[in-house]
Amino acid sequence: MTTWTADQRSSIHNMLNPRSIAVVGASPRMAYGGRMLAAALKASTRVNVYPVNPRYEEVQGVKCYPSVTALPETPDVVCVVVSSEQVLDVLNESHQKGTKAAVVISAGFSERGTQEGRDLQAQVAAFARESGLRISGPNCLGLANVKDDIWVSASSRGAEGLGGSVGLVCQSGASAFGPFLNRAIDSGIGLSYIISTGNEADLDFSDFVRYLLDDDDTKVIAGFVEGFKDAKKFIEVAKLAAERGKPIILIKIGRSELGAKAAQSHTAALTGLDALYDAALIQYGVIRVSDYDELLEVANLLSNSPAPAAKGLAVVSHSGGISSLTADMCGQIGLDLPVLNDAARDGINGVLKGFGWASNPSDVTGFANSDSFPEIMQFMANDPAMGTLVVASSGGDSQATQVIAQRDLAKEMPLAFLWTGSRRETAGLDMLKKASIPVFYTPNRLASGIRSLIDYHDWLGHRGTSGFPETTAINAEQQAAATKLASTSGIALSEHHSKGLIAKWGVPITRESLVQNADDAVAAAGEIGYPVAMKADVINLPHKTDAGLVILGLKDGAAVREAFDMLKSNAAQAGAVGEGLNGISVQEMVVDGVEVIVGISYDSQLGATILFGSGGVMVEVYNDVALRLCPIDKSDALEMIADVKGARLLEGFRGRPAADIDALADTLVRVSQMAAQLEGSLAELDINPLMVLPKGQGVKAADAVAVFQV
Repeated sequence: MTTWTADQRSSIHNMLNPRSIAVVGASPRMAYGGRMLAAALKASTRVNVYPVNPRYEEVQGVKCYPSVTALPETPDVVCVVVSSEQVLDVLNESHQKGTKAAVVISAGFSERGTQEGRDLQAQVAAFARESGLRISGPNCLGLANVKDDIWVSASSRGAEGLGGSVGLVCQSGASAFGPFLNRAIDSGIGLSYIISTGNEADLDFSDFVRYLLDDDDTKVIAGFVEGFKDAKKFIEVAKLAAERGKPIILIKIGRSELGAKAAQSHTAALTGLDALYDAALIQYGVIRVSDYDELLEVANLLSNSPAPAAKGLAVVSHSGGISSLTADMCGQIGLDLPVLNDAARDGINGVLKGFGWASNPSDVTGFANSDSFPEIMQFMANDPAMGTLVVASSGGDSQATQVIAQRDLAKEMPLAFLWTGSRRETAGLDMLKKASIPVFYTPNRLASGIRSLIDYHDWLGHRGTSGFPETTAINAEQQAAATKLASTSGIALSEHHSKGLIAKWGVPITRESLVQNADDAVAAAGEIGYPVAMKADVINLPHKTDAGLVILGLKDGAAVREAFDMLKSNAAQAGAVGEGLNGISVQEMVVDGVEVIVGISYDSQLGATILFGSGGVMVEVYNDVALRLCPIDKSDALEMIADVKGARLLEGFRGRPAADIDALADTLVRVSQMAAQLEGSLAELDINPLMVLPKGQGVKAADAVAVFQV
């Protein structure tokens, strides 16, 4: 588990709340060094700002110093804007001066894609570790304390009066101080801090998010990530954010590295791309969005809205068309617009007097711009089924005033405004922005935002009660079995050995017997009971059906003898001879069960992953699967089952009995613990199919293949 130290927090605090700033590479030219000095000087009445450049005695009207060591005090933060070859010298000089924090704007490191650049960045990282001087960057644009108007940034952009409760952390500086900042200004969305992390030689995205979790002025954290330096560390931060009740909203681009090697199991082949990150972020309460506007609008909604007391959405508008379109968008995303109760319906109709009709959504025509509009909003807000109120209108001064008053009257109820007017008609819109009323400009984005608000608080309520599951200790019997089989590294274990392994974790397996001759096969079949299945038990051949090594539905001894000979012959043809063939497995036939797949794989960043999906070969056809990071608890397991479309078969279909979903969920939990406990040893596991029997009868693994790491 990652530990964030007091020294680290203090260093980041100095970056974001400096009392003194040194700009090394300060210049009169409005390039990076000049812009950074100019930005810092805007706070010069509250912050001591020191230009550092041996070429000048004065820069931008301020005394300039030849070096950091020549400064009259130890600066809280040193901003480095010099050539990449000079960066280490400046950092060392800053360390000798006693500085604990540096922001390195300089480029020319790993982003160049050269070995020289990577080596130089590694030296910067090593210096940070050894010296204790914490570094943001290199190749970043700096950061800004927006709420206090202190800009430690080399960007040409800035903003006054934009202070708010959304903390913005971006790996891309050009994005942070470009489109994100511009959108925030245009939309009137207040920010507490803007942080660009650049190449993350030392401090990374998760470190800054961790700091913001402790910041009382930051209610919501918005982030832009290309790739996590340490994905597991971010998961730790996400768990802590849940404990603090602080939402994280994220744009995550890029792909998981899962599947970089050739996979021997269905699970490893099916798990990958962006699906794993999607699942992980949902699992730990992180809201994933797609673009700049959505990131900021959703962040603004969550930072200025309480938890909805009910899931119902009430929509009121001056336009029937807008009402219908909004309702349609909300319905498509799964939001509920309940029918008004009698009190709300009768009350609104009493106001309208036949000029419109009370419903949800309500088209109140011209009454949306009348003195009666507050009464209409209040009737809708008082309906117990309504958890969030939406006003969809072109707005105006008087209506904006009424909406703000309604928000202040019912502070326990989230309120959002769908603005349908021109953004150039700013009077009412500006009033809404200044009052921190969440404003959306399209019905689909409004619907997505409210969906995020409801889902987050639902998830938070659950996790606030149950917490996150922990990896349990592996017992001696499990460890011994895993250690023995791990000697077969890189080889797909036979079904017999794979089943023996999962049985140690309490996964029920089929009754079976491994035999070496036809007579024993017949005897085993008689003991198990007909019909039986027979399989060649081979190593390093996970897809036995394709090689003719599986025969099902054998009903008598003669069929068993014939199958034995056929399997031996097919195994020889497949090259499974000698040590590759353990024998022939005679197994019970599992009937009346629903086939599913349960599997384990490991991502290079996120670690142990469990997969659940439709079973048999169809899983590869439809890729109907759900993913989670391990370990999971029973509620996670039930969510996974619900996420898979094919899981409807488990509920009973066309007269078939309902399956034992409870036993399936318990099995998923056990397998997830196995995955977490064997991380670093196990590489892949398929249980395919796992047969889910009728309710009360449990589950049985009909086939399995495990692979240990090389």
